[in-house]
Amino acid sequence: MSTLAEQTCQPCEGGVKPLNSNDAHIMLEELNGWCLDDDKTIQQDFHFKNYYQTMAFVNAVAWIAHQEDHHPDMTVGYNHCLIQYSTHAIGGLSQNDFICAAKIDALLTVDNGAHGQA
Repeated sequence: MSTLAEQTCQPCEGGVKPLNSNDAHIMLEELNGWCLDDDKTIQQDFHFKNYYQTMAFVNAVAWIAHQEDHHPDMTVGYNHCLIQYSTHAIGGLSQNDFICAAKIDALLTVDNGAHGQA
């Protein structure tokens, strides 16, 4: 089995059940610093040294979202970006949420001055 970051999101237009709490917690273990919010959302607040680094990160996340056709909610400030994933079509979490979060984690494997806080 490949890691989450190596997988590709699958189309999800509804009709499937969201991940149960146990499965969500198992997948969460593969992520770095993400937290589970009410079993329907995963989130992490990423912090940066300045606005430029924050915006570079936001653009990289937008590129991932476009490539995977799975889009997070983002709240952006001067030196942070809160990212929240949930699959709205099913009213909860899908594997796609965890795949995208893992791809974001992979962006930060090189020391670029960012750190996440859940």
